[in-house]
Amino acid sequence: MNQQRAWAAIAAATLLNLPMGSLYAFSVLLKPLEESLGATRSELSIVFAIATICFTLGMNLAPRLFHVAPAPVLIALCTVGGTIGLALAATADSLVRLALGYGVLFGICGGAAYIFLQQGVNLLVHGHRGLVNGYIVSLYPAGAMIAAPAFGWALTDWGVRGTIAGLAGVVAATGLAATALVLHAGVQLPPAARAATPTSGPSRVVIFWQIWTAFFLAAAAGLTVLSQAAGIIVAYGGSTAMALGATTAITGAIAAARLGGGWLVDQFPIPVVMAAAHVLALAGTITLTLWPTPLVSLATLAMIGMGYGFISGSTAGAVAFYWPSSDYGRIASRLYIAWCTAAVTLPVLAGHLYDLSGGYRLAVIIAGAGNLLGIVVACFLPRQSPAAAKPGDVRP
Repeated sequence: MNQQRAWAAIAAATLLNLPMGSLYAFSVLLKPLEESLGATRSELSIVFAIATICFTLGMNLAPRLFHVAPAPVLIALCTVGGTIGLALAATADSLVRLALGYGVLFGICGGAAYIFLQQGVNLLVHGHRGLVNGYIVSLYPAGAMIAAPAFGWALTDWGVRGTIAGLAGVVAATGLAATALVLHAGVQLPPAARAATPTSGPSRVVIFWQIWTAFFLAAAAGLTVLSQAAGIIVAYGGSTAMALGATTAITGAIAAARLGGGWLVDQFPIPVVMAAAHVLALAGTITLTLWPTPLVSLATLAMIGMGYGFISGSTAGAVAFYWPSSDYGRIASRLYIAWCTAAVTLPVLAGHLYDLSGGYRLAVIIAGAGNLLGIVVACFLPRQSPAAAKPGDVRP
């Protein structure tokens, strides 16, 4: 029965995570928000950082709430909270109100819903675990790929407030549909006692921190691209239209890479996949540093973003292989702290460096150094054989 209804859980994750993924298209809103609120680029970077911090907080709260209410009720509450948060952001007349609505409420509810849905899928789906989890994590950049051109159109006709209000309506509609699908799927989240049971011995503690570090180093570079892609393209001499198109293309490439990263860990050893992803991103940072032109920036930002995407997808798949499915949400939410830490470091620093110098060259160099270290860390992960391994297996 669970296998027959797994499609409903996957569909629910798809419907709600796509509009929540508009968070990754925040760079499209930078300029109109600067004009509307009189804010600087670094101040708006802090709003994005608050959103990612609260998203991570929501993810880490979610496993503690599995026993509080049935899964459909939890998804419905996340939908209401996210919708209210966006409504506050749409009517914001100050940076504080924007941060409260978009950053805190939208962030916490989006993060909690993400883990509720991902845990539900992992309890129902037992085959192609890497691919399935890669698909789920690909939904956020896929949502941004849809949101970027939609925002561009809406900003022209409705302005920034109307655009954010429209997003609130989309979240409300998709959240309602996701709630119905979760109910149909019969998702039953594991009780709190089971989710809190330690399953990781010393070897898994080491593996956890290796994955955490590799994920953090890739995410620092990737989130800088996602949060400021439009601004980076313009800084390297591209037009506004090119920047908008680039944001769409880059988020699409990251979505594909996340899906591909999950699929690859079904086929190849995890350290090989993760190290290769960092190599791709490093090649992008080196090329952009040596040849800083608009077209080169478009291609290389896609490379950096895809490196992050492959790491993100392979991380989601790695959790499914190294830990039991009942612990997926608990372990994944802790790993996503790396994503949050990355969001409040290099992207914020990049915005500050831009305010000081008017460019992103130093931020790109820092990102490349992180990718170089990521290659080393990834190479020391256990050479697990994903095609033959069962969940929780670790092979030397």
